[in-house]
Amino acid sequence: MAAYLILENGYIMKGESFGSKGEITGEVVFATGMTGYLETLTDPSYYGQIVLQTFPLIGNYGVIPSDFESSIIGAKAYIVKRPCQNPSNFRSEGSLGDFLNERGIVGLYGIDTRELTRIIRENGVMNGKITVNPPTGDDLREVRSYSIKNAVAAVSSRGIVKTGKGIRRVALMDFGAKRGISDALTARGCEVWSFPCGTSAKDIIQSAPNGIMLSNGPGDPADPANTGIVETINILQNTGLPIFGICLGHQLLAVANGYKTRKLKFGHRGSNQPVKELSTGRVYITSQNHGYAVVAENNSFINVNDGTCEGLDYGNSFSVQFHPEACGGPLDTDFLFDRFIERIDIYAAR
Repeated sequence: MAAYLILENGYIMKGESFGSKGEITGEVVFATGMTGYLETLTDPSYYGQIVLQTFPLIGNYGVIPSDFESSIIGAKAYIVKRPCQNPSNFRSEGSLGDFLNERGIVGLYGIDTRELTRIIRENGVMNGKITVNPPTGDDLREVRSYSIKNAVAAVSSRGIVKTGKGIRRVALMDFGAKRGISDALTARGCEVWSFPCGTSAKDIIQSAPNGIMLSNGPGDPADPANTGIVETINILQNTGLPIFGICLGHQLLAVANGYKTRKLKFGHRGSNQPVKELSTGRVYITSQNHGYAVVAENNSFINVNDGTCEGLDYGNSFSVQFHPEACGGPLDTDFLFDRFIERIDIYAAR
């Protein structure tokens, strides 16, 4: 069945529908990973967005539930050049198209994905609408007026979830957390208590944590809906407990410390982003998924491509823009979880 992508600038691309059928409007972004499409689809940080994969063949190893980063699909819709209909993998439990259909996620394939990527790179991220109805010259106000709001509350857990056993207890503030974060902590002997985003600082402190983890998540860190979260982070930081923030957690921790954020032209999404640790001069390849950056000069890490902030260190607290847990991506920086554990142990020994 024919399907169309209508961009907010009026440009139209014709392709074919797969997955669920219907109309959907969202923010069109591109991801450059050659693998990890399952982790991408199940990353809550893509909430409200239409995800375009730049790699041409997607779905070749099928659908593997044990690789999912969460129980939800973050993306509103999915665009690929060519979906694999007959995956080959002993772990596969189905095809990508069937999976999207079961989850009610609209898919589009067969368009020139390189052209669409160039449009986004040259003009910046823009809204788009996928529809199976041929365009009729309707005005674009609906597409242009779309915005992502209250994203964190939409994807955060609804109750406290406890995983792992160990001598250290870490309170994880769930802003749309990927499973890889809690897995990295439990693998290092931590008991992880995951709290909904609206949990008060008092309730988190009463759980007697040894450290605080601020997760990834979707949306604009400066969204007024995040004001209460920033206040909670500020209170938690004043306790002196070690804090480690990743992606949105990095941004919200920065806002709590008086920094500003800005929207990037087309963001960093993929598993091949180089970052440099300024204290050592070493460069690491990282997995990233964000459309906003912290405006800062005293960075601990910077992006090698555009010089944007990739990390900040506050003493007991520190944060990074990239994903050191990086399921479906490079694990060059998973040592940062060990650094967090070291700070927890040093704090506990005082």
